[in-house]
Amino acid sequence: MTLLVFGRTGQVATELARRAPDAIYLSRNQADLANPAVCAAAIDHHRPTAVINAAAYTAVDQAEEQEQAAYRVNADAPGAMARACAKHAIPFIQLSTDYVFDGSGTKPWRPEDPPSPLNAYGRTKLAGEIAVRAPGGTHAIIRTSWVFSAHGTNFLKGMLQLAQSRTELRIVDDQIGGPVHAGDVAAAALKVAHALRSAPENAGTYHFAGLPVASKQDFAAEILDRAGHHIPIHRIATTEWPTPAVRPLNTRLDCSTFEQTFGIVQPDWRDGVDSVLRELS
Repeated sequence: MTLLVFGRTGQVATELARRAPDAIYLSRNQADLANPAVCAAAIDHHRPTAVINAAAYTAVDQAEEQEQAAYRVNADAPGAMARACAKHAIPFIQLSTDYVFDGSGTKPWRPEDPPSPLNAYGRTKLAGEIAVRAPGGTHAIIRTSWVFSAHGTNFLKGMLQLAQSRTELRIVDDQIGGPVHAGDVAAAALKVAHALRSAPENAGTYHFAGLPVASKQDFAAEILDRAGHHIPIHRIATTEWPTPAVRPLNTRLDCSTFEQTFGIVQPDWRDGVDSVLRELS
């Protein structure tokens, strides 16, 4: 399989490179998602057997003031990629987010549940999903949750940095989700890319997150405990920690159809935390 990946230095792209070193990885200098036509041209040029888009505008708070720029990267560019892939009958894998939901209730969100994003980032990612489906090509949209790794900026690394300078922490405990290691997301995306080549009828929208379900406070406590940082963590409500972008409270994801279709079991995110801590040390 000749795999083309948009993205080179992000969390998932870095993990993809470890698992598929022979794939073609396009950096921003080679294919800037702010220029969708260039992205489509790259697919026309390379004619791969599968494409994974592992690049995105992920600055959630910044997107509130830069929604147009986020839309260009998160919606226009994936749409252009999807059209090029459909033209050449190439399976296309698009990574999306739990932030397409409004976070109401307590039940895990199913792929078919109606999305209703609360913030600009979620709106642009939802627009990207719509654009990817529009050409009618073979595709898989994989919504993930709370991705972490040893690379880039993420919640786990943020907690470790805070633990070095604080004597106590205040972490929200009413945002609930399923953290997932970027390596597990990369492995899942690769398996789906292979599977869709022989079974295009399995195209669609899927969820993939880690287990067990946890609050941000639970996640933080587990990270610091496993890292040997024993400092008090106080539980607070999201309303006590306002941010420019509204965060959904319930981002539990029902991943059953993903497992049934591709045989990919939800990973234990605590194993991922241990893996990251080993790498960082």
